[in-house]
Amino acid sequence: MYLKKFDLKGRTAVVTGGGQGIGFACAQALGEAGASVVVAELVPERVESAVKQLQALGIDATGEVLDVTDSAAVAAVAAKYPNTGILVNNAGVAKSDVRGEDTSDELWAFHMKINLDGVFYCCREFGRNMLAAGKGSIVNIGSMSGFIVNKPQPQSPYNASKAAVHHLTKSLAAEWGQRGVRVNAVAPTYIATPLTKFGMENKAMSDTWVEMTPMGRVGEPDEIASVVLFLASDAASLLTGSIVLADGGYTCW
Repeated sequence: MYLKKFDLKGRTAVVTGGGQGIGFACAQALGEAGASVVVAELVPERVESAVKQLQALGIDATGEVLDVTDSAAVAAVAAKYPNTGILVNNAGVAKSDVRGEDTSDELWAFHMKINLDGVFYCCREFGRNMLAAGKGSIVNIGSMSGFIVNKPQPQSPYNASKAAVHHLTKSLAAEWGQRGVRVNAVAPTYIATPLTKFGMENKAMSDTWVEMTPMGRVGEPDEIASVVLFLASDAASLLTGSIVLADGGYTCW
């Protein structure tokens, strides 16, 4: 009974930013559970590489070059895959170590346009199809930075964008809950991906990150993908509007 809840056969899952890191791990996890996976990624080379790797694992995978900040492009992909039952909004950016008073309009807009606007555009366009079908699961990738202020690096635009993703998640969940569409989010700690490479290579910074984490380590992409798989599946049928902290205990202190 319980294992069947994780079976995603017959479902189509779209993963934005699915060409590397957490996004690729999510695509693999959903594909291993039986879903047909669409890797939606900005960089064409990453799309091609990810699709080849997934297909080599026996996963039904296709790719789409997608800029999530282009609402018309998002709408076109949503129209191409109208039966999408799972959406993972993973595409995101982080330009850290810039103080608030030194943050340019461009840097602020950069974070908001990708991390927030892109998530909303995807939720809106794919959500319309899910609402018409009366079912669907959306999983947004937020961050523990939406709950706390990181140290030692200043990164107010990123933190604010992720806090907004969390509240957007709850808002849409409240709107769509009775119409069959669940909307949840995962809030990861520091994960070993290209996005955190700048900090991993800075000993003073990485030492602080680890020291502030009760588990004493950063996370791995597959650990976030496992949570995404749960939220996307029927095993999480009672969860909507939830922000699942996967932070190694970071926010306990």
